[in-house]
Amino acid sequence: QVQLVESGGGMVQPGGSLRLSCAASRSISRIDVMGWYRQAPGKQREYVASITWNDMTHYVDSVKARFTISRDNAKKTVYLQMNSLKPEDTAVYYCNAQFAGYSYWGQGTQVTVSS
Repeated sequence: QVQLVESGGGMVQPGGSLRLSCAASRSISRIDVMGWYRQAPGKQREYVASITWNDMTHYVDSVKARFTISRDNAKKTVYLQMNSLKPEDTAVYYCNAQFAGYSYWGQGTQVTVSS
């Protein structure tokens, strides 16, 4: 099993940047896919970005060229670097891991983009 803890959220102005971190309780080198999802108030959770065990990345169209997902296996951490943030990016961001046929979620971290 995998426990996930997100951090790095906060409030920033439009155009600003944040880096989210997702710390895992175990090695992430053999986790099939790790990713980020977000959920805005009153809306369903949506996929944002993912990274595979072999560092293949994918992004939802709305964040391409602005967000970068990466991982540091030594630190057992996956990151989401968010640049050029927009008010529409405001949401609770959740870390996800797909491993051994199961899906694991963190508790979420709030990101608010406002002037």
